[in-house]
Amino acid sequence: MNDRSEKTPSESAVEMRELVLPNDTNSHGNVLGGKVLHLMDLACAMVAMRHCRRPVVTAAMDNVEFLAPIPGGHFMILKAMVNHTGRTSMEIGVRVEGENPLTGDIIHTSSAYLTFVGLDEGKKPAEVPAVIPGTEDEKRRYAEAVERVNHRRASRRD
Repeated sequence: MNDRSEKTPSESAVEMRELVLPNDTNSHGNVLGGKVLHLMDLACAMVAMRHCRRPVVTAAMDNVEFLAPIPGGHFMILKAMVNHTGRTSMEIGVRVEGENPLTGDIIHTSSAYLTFVGLDEGKKPAEVPAVIPGTEDEKRRYAEAVERVNHRRASRRD
């Protein structure tokens, strides 16, 4: 019998914005990849904690794609939500966009999937609420996440 609670992805979704400052840029004047990865991890950690209301740890970062640069002075927009849950783990998808503050133009610049594990008081893996997709987009994301989870499990066996 499963007595885990359930939540929809929208209940824990996070959207955050960050101004790309000179200290965040490389020699080309674009945001550093490491800065993007750091903010992806933060946004996804917030989603994971909101979903399970527990401390969490990052277990994996997969399918990181850098599609376009974000110049200094532009805004970085991070949108993250739970795609799938296991017994103690959660896959969080994150999409990063760059916004030109002068024109309002927004482009998709990067994305990734991060896996987090919920922890109990003893810092051991703990059960997390199941995610119940409601919208068509959430159902699509869930189905795609199931495929990724199965692929990761198969890769670990090899």
